[in-house]
Amino acid sequence: MLKGRTAFVTGGTGAVGGAIVRVLAREGAAVAYTYHTAADKAAALDAELLAAGAHAASYPLDVLDGAAAAALAERVDRELGPVDILVNNAGVTQVLPLALIEEADWDRVMDVNVKGTFLVTKAFVRGMIRRRRGAVVNMGSLAGMRVLDVPVHYATAKSAIVGFTLSLAREVGRYGIRVNAVVPGMLTEGVSVNIPERSQEEYKRFCTLSRAGRPEEVAELVAFLASDRASYINAQAIFIDGGL
Repeated sequence: MLKGRTAFVTGGTGAVGGAIVRVLAREGAAVAYTYHTAADKAAALDAELLAAGAHAASYPLDVLDGAAAAALAERVDRELGPVDILVNNAGVTQVLPLALIEEADWDRVMDVNVKGTFLVTKAFVRGMIRRRRGAVVNMGSLAGMRVLDVPVHYATAKSAIVGFTLSLAREVGRYGIRVNAVVPGMLTEGVSVNIPERSQEEYKRFCTLSRAGRPEEVAELVAFLASDRASYINAQAIFIDGGL
C-alpha cells in the first residue's frame, strides 16, 4: 500500500506513535520518526524494525525548534528519500483543573501540540509542494470535539489541530497534497491511561462497542489516509472512537 513512499512521524516512541511507525513500515514505506527524550525506546524500536526488514530510522527532535525541523527535513530527504507522508503525532497533556493551570502549563500544552505541528508541517510541506504530491495526517482527539471531562488546555489544543487541518487542506490542495485529521477516542494506551477509572467505565457504557480502542487500530486508519486508496479524502476530521 505504501511501497516507494517515505513517511515522517513525530512522537514515534509513544504508544500511538510506535504503532503508526510499525504499520507504515509494514505497508512498505521508509519511515523516519522522532523522539524527544526517550532515546532508549527509540533504540529498541529501531532494532525491532531492523529485525523485521523495515527501512526506518529515528531522529531526536524538539518540535518547537523550527530550524532543527527544517534541517531534519533535508537530512531525511538525503538519507531515506523525499518525504511524501507526514504524520503530526507528537503531543503532551496534563491532568489539571482550570484553577490549577498556570500560564506556563497552558503555554507548554499549546506550544507542543499546536505550534510544534505548525513548525514541523512548514518544514516538510515545502518539499511536498515542490513535488506536487503528499499526504498529511494530524493527530486530533475526541477531547477537542466533544463535551468531556478533560483538561481545558489539552481540549483547546486538539480543537485547534482540526482548524489547522481544514485551513491547510484548502491551501495546499491545489498542489496535490491532502490533509486530514484522525480523532481517536479513549485508547488502551497513551494519554488515555490518565483518565480516571470512573470516566473510563462511563465511556465504555456510552460507546456502542463498549470498549476502548487500541493504538494499532488508530495506526491502521492513519496508514489508510496516507495511501492513494484515500485519494479523494481531504479536509476531514475522522473519528475513531468506537461509536460514542
